[in-house]
Amino acid sequence: MSSPCHTSAVLVVFMALAVGVGAEQSKEESCDVIGDESSESQMERALLKKLEPLSQMRFNVTVEKGKTENYVYHFRVCREVNSTLHDFGGLVQTDRQNGKTTVIGRINETQVFNGSDWIMLIYKGGDSYGRHCSGEKRRAVIMISCKRGVTASSFSIISEEREKEQDCFYLFEMDSNVACPAEDSHLSVGSILLITFASLIAIYVIGGFLYQRLVVGAKGMEQFPHFAFWQDLGNLVADGCDFVCRSKPRNAPAAYRGVGDDQLGEESEERDDHLLPM
Repeated sequence: MSSPCHTSAVLVVFMALAVGVGAEQSKEESCDVIGDESSESQMERALLKKLEPLSQMRFNVTVEKGKTENYVYHFRVCREVNSTLHDFGGLVQTDRQNGKTTVIGRINETQVFNGSDWIMLIYKGGDSYGRHCSGEKRRAVIMISCKRGVTASSFSIISEEREKEQDCFYLFEMDSNVACPAEDSHLSVGSILLITFASLIAIYVIGGFLYQRLVVGAKGMEQFPHFAFWQDLGNLVADGCDFVCRSKPRNAPAAYRGVGDDQLGEESEERDDHLLPM
C-alpha cells in the first residue's frame, strides 16, 4: 500500500514544480527605469502605471527605402517583443531581406517623462551601431501624443538620427488617450445652485403629489401640493403685473360707457324730450 502512495506523492510534487516553472516563464518582464529602485520618482511610477492599458498591444510599422532598406519595426509598451528570447527587447527591427533582427531599445533601461498632453518613452541599451555613431548602443524614442477616444493608433517611425558622433536615436510616434490630461469635471457655483434648486422643486412636486393623492385622497387639480396657495399667488401676481405695467393712471376714465341704472335713467329722460306730440 505504501508504494502507490509514494508514487502519487512524487507525481504531485512534479506537477507542482511544472506549474511553478510555467507560471514563472509566462510572467513577462516590464519596464525598469534606469537607476536603482530607490531613485525612481513617484512621477515615473505613475506614468508607467498610466501606460499599463497599452502593455498587451503590439505595434508594427514597415519602412522600405529603395532596394537596400526594407525593415519591420515591432514595438510593445513595457513588454518584450519576444519574451522567449529574454533579451528585454521592447522595440526590435527585422530586416525583411535576410531575417536579421536588431534590438533598438530594451525595457530594462527605460526613461519616461511627460508634458501636458504627451508622454515620452525612451528605451536605451539597444544593440550597438556598426559604422555609425561611434559604435554606441541604439536608442528608441517613442512620442505618445494625446488623442481622446483612441486607445492606441498611428504608430509610425519619424526618423533615424545616425549621422552624429553620439546620442543617435530612432524617433517614433503614436496616438493614445493615455497621454491625455484628466478632464476637468468641476461644476460652477451657478450650476450647482441650479441643480440643487431643480432637485428641490422635483422633490416638492412629486412628494406633495403622492401625499395629496395617497394620504389626503385628493382628486384632479387638488392633487397638486398647496394648490389653493399657488392659485391665489397666481392671481396676486396677475394683479401686481396689472398694477405695475398698466399704461394709464388709475383715475383715468374708462374708455367705454357702462350700463348702470343711472346711465339708463339719464338716457331715458333725453329720449322723452324728443318725443313728438300725438
